[in-house]
Amino acid sequence: MKQIKWLFLKLVLSLFLLSVAWVLLYRWVAPPVTLHMVQRRAEGGAAAKPEPQIQYRFVTLEEMSPQLPLAVVASEDQRFLMHSGFDYEAIQAAFKRNQSGKNIRGGSTITQQVAKNVFLWHGRSYLRKGVEAYFTFLMEALWGKKRIMEVYLNIAEMGDGVFGVEAACQKYFKRPAKDVTRQQAALLAAVLPNPIRYSAARPTGFVLQRRSRIARAMGRLGGITYVKAILPEDEKKP
Repeated sequence: MKQIKWLFLKLVLSLFLLSVAWVLLYRWVAPPVTLHMVQRRAEGGAAAKPEPQIQYRFVTLEEMSPQLPLAVVASEDQRFLMHSGFDYEAIQAAFKRNQSGKNIRGGSTITQQVAKNVFLWHGRSYLRKGVEAYFTFLMEALWGKKRIMEVYLNIAEMGDGVFGVEAACQKYFKRPAKDVTRQQAALLAAVLPNPIRYSAARPTGFVLQRRSRIARAMGRLGGITYVKAILPEDEKKP
């Protein structure tokens, strides 16, 4: 029995050290691929799509317009710079809203979305949510907000098989992520809830309305000054 307990403890310790090493590696190294990308690639192949390949190119925050982090904060997680990975107010509000059975939405933060898309499989089990919380804690402790935002903007799906702002900006606007406008950044953020259903190339009336709401929210937050803590030094100006 003691031997079994010792083997179990060794397994737990090994998994812990491996997970810490994995998260630390991605603090400095761009993820070459994510589990979500692999899943989407497999789905494309299973559906016999003519071009099921993934479009993805990692760029740094210095290579992005500051409108992009502002847009996703305004759209997805306005308390991103204030919370420690979990926005308990948003979770409580989502729970109350979902009790009605209408417009079901989660209260996931940007950090939680990175944990889910980079390190985990997609699903709704309690086990996956628990592991997601664990990786969320690790990223907040080992990465910091700037790196979390940088990875998020690179691995978020912004179209069918289109991952990250550089691939999306090149595909939809024919320009690099560094040169997008506020309205274009808001449009990319507008499709994030469902990038398969909604398209930045052919925005529906709903997407255009959502873009307008996000652009207004970006202004109400005070423009790029609101996210200056995670911006490169040369971008920390209104």
